[in-house]
Amino acid sequence: MAAEHPEAAKQLSVVAENVGSHLTEISRDIGEYVLAEIPELKGDATVIKILRASVAENVATLLHIFENDIPLDKIEGPAAALEYARRLAQRGIPLSAMVRAYRIGHWRFLHWCLDELNRRDADEELATATNRRMLQVSFGYIDRVTEHVIVVYQQERDQWLLSQTAARAARVRDILTEKDVDLNWAEPALGYRLRQHHLGLVAWLPTLKGESEGLARLHRVTNEIAQKLGCPAGPLFVPRDAIASWAWLPFGPGNDVSWKQVSNVVERSDPSVHVCAGIVGYGIEGFRSTHRQALCTQELAAAASPAPQFTDFSAVAPIALVAKNIDNMRAWVWGILGLLAVDDEHSARLRETVQIFLGTGCSYTATADAQILHKNTVQYRIRKAEEILGHPVQQEHTDLEVALLAVEYLGSTLLLTGPE
Repeated sequence: MAAEHPEAAKQLSVVAENVGSHLTEISRDIGEYVLAEIPELKGDATVIKILRASVAENVATLLHIFENDIPLDKIEGPAAALEYARRLAQRGIPLSAMVRAYRIGHWRFLHWCLDELNRRDADEELATATNRRMLQVSFGYIDRVTEHVIVVYQQERDQWLLSQTAARAARVRDILTEKDVDLNWAEPALGYRLRQHHLGLVAWLPTLKGESEGLARLHRVTNEIAQKLGCPAGPLFVPRDAIASWAWLPFGPGNDVSWKQVSNVVERSDPSVHVCAGIVGYGIEGFRSTHRQALCTQELAAAASPAPQFTDFSAVAPIALVAKNIDNMRAWVWGILGLLAVDDEHSARLRETVQIFLGTGCSYTATADAQILHKNTVQYRIRKAEEILGHPVQQEHTDLEVALLAVEYLGSTLLLTGPE
């Protein structure tokens, strides 16, 4: 990279001084532009006042950095910017809207600075060097401040969710445990209709690794699932602690769920979030049963290795219902599969082929098509599996299918480390 022009810092300082003489006008212009471009930021008069103060403080701070050549590592987020992040978190305004406001505001701010630089009528080399320095410093500032306000937003969102939903969580626990519930009381108290179809979800983070993690991320993923499934209203979201939540998605009169869509949302939105789902149920009993199913599925997911990111109860119901004791489940699987339960590639190939073979009604042709194998290869694998099992795969096939399903889901948790 070429050495910086020796006059670039001085020229940028002069630009900042001249732009700063119009600070009020520039701040008002940027604030109005941001609100026009991002309508969801328009709130009550107090929130808009804090936005304008945040813009003014950011503009003044950045001009001060330009003018005095202040290192960015000495800069903290302006107080008004941090307060604005907290207010947006309390109102449930998407984090993406706040981050976009910084990008748009930065772009508008650069317009003013570039216009002033052009008025300086410097030679091309100095103008280019000053422009480069302006961009480098301003982008560095915006990057630093946005990282700071994101952390503040996430922390505030987590605290707000916990405090605002404490009473709601108590009401939910009452509904889950009490037999007789007055729906005319419960529904207004929850802000959620119980006389409809529901889908229960349990979402969690394995660990809380940093300040930016927590309930806000779980809440965001839950909302994205509800939107993808076309729910007629927002979900009932109940935090359990800083890294776990329960939720119910309203389906109105319908009960169809595309598990593929749910899985795609979870896997694409946040790789560290895990979600388990029950089966859609109706009314207060459905509210309870879909939740119990989601919890049961979560217990299974927590025991799996590796842990799946999304699991629906319907896909693992036989395993989830009987796997209350993993040690007992492991012993039972070993008894059914024998050395077919060894944790190696050869055994894995045999298990996969046997599982597909049983699922296709013991059709060699259909299994070969499903695995893109020659029919003779399928026949060989089935024969080898039967030699290991000591009986035809059709014999005791129900137990065999359940054992294979358990291994498919729980993975190495149930497998032998080597032949014994």
